[in-house]
Amino acid sequence: MLTIDITPPVLQEALKKDVNMIVSYHTPIFRPLRTLTLSNPLQATLLRCAQAGISVYTPHSALDATAGGINDWLASLFPSSSSGKNLVSPIVEKDGKPDVGAGRIVKIGNPGISFADCVRSVKEGLGLALVEVAEPYGIGEDKLVESIAICAGSGGSMLDGVDADLYFTGEMAHHEVLASIADGRRVILCGHTNTERGYLKHLGPRLKEELSKDGITGMENLEIVISEDDHHPLRVA
Repeated sequence: MLTIDITPPVLQEALKKDVNMIVSYHTPIFRPLRTLTLSNPLQATLLRCAQAGISVYTPHSALDATAGGINDWLASLFPSSSSGKNLVSPIVEKDGKPDVGAGRIVKIGNPGISFADCVRSVKEGLGLALVEVAEPYGIGEDKLVESIAICAGSGGSMLDGVDADLYFTGEMAHHEVLASIADGRRVILCGHTNTERGYLKHLGPRLKEELSKDGITGMENLEIVISEDDHHPLRVA
């Protein structure tokens, strides 16, 4: 079963569906632990996974950086300008590999696309009715976007100082947003996990394809499901 987070509802769903393994994009453990106890709800979730014989695998940073991963998927949401296909490259290249690394820069080229089109593409691509936006003071609507810096999840530190017309991420700290617009950057924020969850429907077929290449018997019977109880933890009220 694929999920962004292993929450108590996701665990109950996994138990009900009798899954053998959970691929959770976010790791349930962010800091070293000396013990696992039932008194901590998230730790208790892991203990119950172990009790039920459910393996847990977390691909987080690797899935961000890999070619065809989450950041490349986010980059694909934006339309190209009349000058042709968008150029996509990592913000931080990994070991000299031009298509692998942290974050993504999308070069749209001249004449660029409107900010309104960027916002519309994000909302449609992520299935969101609303997103948060910020613009530099006094910028005109006729100022087109020619470059976009992207980071799934929380991208404030990754995008800091990156030379791009638009920063697109899940969340940024208040002062990171202020610094960005003061530096002339537009910003689109969608909520941390909203920039990640939509990728799961692409991850499932990719996993099945890659596993079938390893010659493991029984792969033809492998069923990969996406959690129905994994949701963004915040809502607009």
